[in-house]
Amino acid sequence: MRELKILTDTFESLGGDPAVFQDRHIAHMAASGHRLVSQREISGVTIDAQETGDGITNTIIIEKGKHIALPIHLCLGITEKTGTQRIHTRLVIEEGASASFLAHCLFPFVESGEHRMDATLEIKEGAHVRYNESHYQGTCGGMVVVPKAIVSVGPGAQYFSDFSLVTGLVGQLHIDYVVQVDASAVAELTSKVFGRSKDIIQIKEKMVLAGEYARGLIKTRVALEHDAQGEMTGIMEAHAKGARGHVDCREIIKDRAVGRAIPIVQVTHPEAKVTHEAAIGTVDKKELETLMAHGLDPEQATELIVSGMLQ
Repeated sequence: MRELKILTDTFESLGGDPAVFQDRHIAHMAASGHRLVSQREISGVTIDAQETGDGITNTIIIEKGKHIALPIHLCLGITEKTGTQRIHTRLVIEEGASASFLAHCLFPFVESGEHRMDATLEIKEGAHVRYNESHYQGTCGGMVVVPKAIVSVGPGAQYFSDFSLVTGLVGQLHIDYVVQVDASAVAELTSKVFGRSKDIIQIKEKMVLAGEYARGLIKTRVALEHDAQGEMTGIMEAHAKGARGHVDCREIIKDRAVGRAIPIVQVTHPEAKVTHEAAIGTVDKKELETLMAHGLDPEQATELIVSGMLQ
């Protein structure tokens, strides 16, 4: 199928192994625009995906107590120069289950397009999940990407999320995530984005530590150059005994780029604690001088520092 080949070829060009979509031991779902182009279930993983005409809905369930050894791949994208993709996703990680997801969102040729993701994640008691999402939005700067997620992390569960968009142009990115963390559960949100040209980046991530001894981290790393603009809002609330949270926002800017970081913390229990730090500025002068002393020119040294921050 043409669309699947374009997606897998792009995936391979970015360092991925397209053979994962042929491996019968690996669960996956792939969609181009509003067309499902491939999917596979395995033992312990059920996938119910449907084309609706104006979008795609899918529910993925990891069965109770199942430990899925190999990552589940979600490959989403638009393979034409223009197009729209709307995805409604529900992920359920049942009690005591564990799994990891690798989501590849690929828009290699898009000159004007829109991708909207509305997701709910239900991570039940004692479950463990890692969700890594990487984007490539081409070199035209014409994509508008709007991912929204509501996540519930049950008692004793663990949720680790990593969003990455560091290659090509962003276009417009508007992230809106809300995570609620129950007793003795752990949640971490990490976002890494490189904005260039006239890219517009807005990241809003909110975490509510609702249960006793809940733990949470919001970590945002953004680099901006040329005329890019970025605004990062990290909200951490702690409402129970022993809850601990931290918001960590760092932006590097150069040229005419504009960056803004807004950490918001709220604590309503005397035995809870939330901390935050935010830093915006150019590359560290001392780091720059050290690298230049080792033979790099200023541009090479700057690129190395930015790359290190986005790793």
